[in-house]
Amino acid sequence: MHWIDFKSPNSVEEAVDLLNDADGKARVLAGGTDLLVQLRGGRFDDVNLVVDGKNIPELNELTYNSEDGLTLGAAVPCYRLYGNAEISRAYPGLIDSASLIGGTQIQGRASFGGNLCNATPSADSIPAMIAHSAVANVAGPNGNRQIAVEDFCTGPGSNALERGEMLVSISFPAPTGGFGANYMRFIPRNEMDIAVAGAGTSVVLDNGNIKSARVALAAVAPVPLFVTAINDAIAGKPANEDTLAEAGQIAKDAAMPITDMRGTIEYRKHLCDVLTRRSLQIAIDRAKENA
Repeated sequence: MHWIDFKSPNSVEEAVDLLNDADGKARVLAGGTDLLVQLRGGRFDDVNLVVDGKNIPELNELTYNSEDGLTLGAAVPCYRLYGNAEISRAYPGLIDSASLIGGTQIQGRASFGGNLCNATPSADSIPAMIAHSAVANVAGPNGNRQIAVEDFCTGPGSNALERGEMLVSISFPAPTGGFGANYMRFIPRNEMDIAVAGAGTSVVLDNGNIKSARVALAAVAPVPLFVTAINDAIAGKPANEDTLAEAGQIAKDAAMPITDMRGTIEYRKHLCDVLTRRSLQIAIDRAKENA
């Protein structure tokens, strides 16, 4: 490993200046569970600066109220999410994924912000964030901007951040009545493995019908896949098995997986059908509890 400088700024502005001056050769450290491994493995041979985000207040913010929703700082570790009873009740799909990322030790460091910036197609947190209509708050030398989470990942390991920009936080709208969400995945073993396929789903129910639905898939496309066609097809229909079967078929058709050591194309497409149906059913059950 070559020489790498380490800076620990105390403000977003200071961090942006460091990133901008580094000319694309810097990375922000949130929990480090991905970045440190990647640096040791030589993935970022050109990186000569690591910018620590843990002393920046905005990156460590975790606030929620029923009117404004949830603000999740980019460096907030997973355990703080599921350790908050109020957030756990309001955003069940996020808790599903937060409790699946690695083991207990990893969850003490890993953050949704880091998971998003890492932009791995199999990331567990991203489909859940898409299901919850999350928006990424970005700061850079040209000011602040927002990016819908479904548009944030641009390819395996690449994202929409431009030179000098950093992810500050992720915003989630306050859930409405009749809202429910879920994330589930299939893995070859019970703990600490990479998803063969995953599904993050949410629904809003209205008098027993699906008013709206959001479904995002993991590990079956170059980026986490937001399947907008499902909402187009099932909005207004009863929340029953026939509707879920239709959603599952659309997810299967939309998936663009590859064959690798974890599964074949056919197997992953089948999983998209099964996981979408099962995840939507859990989301529907949770929505009924919030009616």
